[in-house]
Amino acid sequence: MEVKRNTVEFLVRGDRALFSDPVTRMGGEKTTYYVPTYEALKGILSSVYWKPTFIWIIDAVRVMNIIQTRSEGVRTLNYSGGNDLSIYTYLVDVCYQVRAHFIWNENRPELMADRNEHKHHNIAKRMIERGGRRDIFLGTRECQGYVEPCIFGEEPGAYDNVNELDLGYMFHGFTYADEAIREQEKGHLSVRFHHVVMRKGIIQFPSPEEIPEKDRRILHKMSIKPFGQEKGNFSGLMEFCEKEVNQ
Repeated sequence: MEVKRNTVEFLVRGDRALFSDPVTRMGGEKTTYYVPTYEALKGILSSVYWKPTFIWIIDAVRVMNIIQTRSEGVRTLNYSGGNDLSIYTYLVDVCYQVRAHFIWNENRPELMADRNEHKHHNIAKRMIERGGRRDIFLGTRECQGYVEPCIFGEEPGAYDNVNELDLGYMFHGFTYADEAIREQEKGHLSVRFHHVVMRKGIIQFPSPEEIPEKDRRILHKMSIKPFGQEKGNFSGLMEFCEKEVNQ
């Protein structure tokens, strides 16, 4: 597996996690996948450090602990009023090593001045050391997570001696309008799926653009939120960059 020069590696752990297909989260029972999805890991890393200038690409995840689940009764609110009792199935005592890198977001030409690979790479590594800029959630908000630096592949894992474990067809992630590269997906929200196989505890993810057409679906139209000084949501590009480097 090729390691990019702007690669980051970190360990994420928590008491419980719930990684599932978003389609199943409209209400009622919720059941986790056995391993984290690409989108969940991307969300964790975005909570650690994110800018609209770049897109995080998750290369691989390594499962460190035995996969265990636990079901809990949860009292939820009904849309029509009142309460209901649902069964949520969580993963428990989770720990993963993650490897990722970033690419520039070509749909953000207004942020060209912020494309400083050395700066963003250093900030990302520093934020991993500090546990992230925002709270870390393992799939859902009630599942608190914690991140710390690691070296991918070090320390023994629970599945190091398992040659291959087929985990089936799973949700991969969303392609948002401002991250779309394929012409037909620009201006839309799309969803991706893929077949997951874990080898010796490691799942190597295909990048979003490696997912074939048969495993992609366009959901609906989506506009691209503009960023820039005149919008008041990314003011003083160069000054902001220099300030972050000096922090």
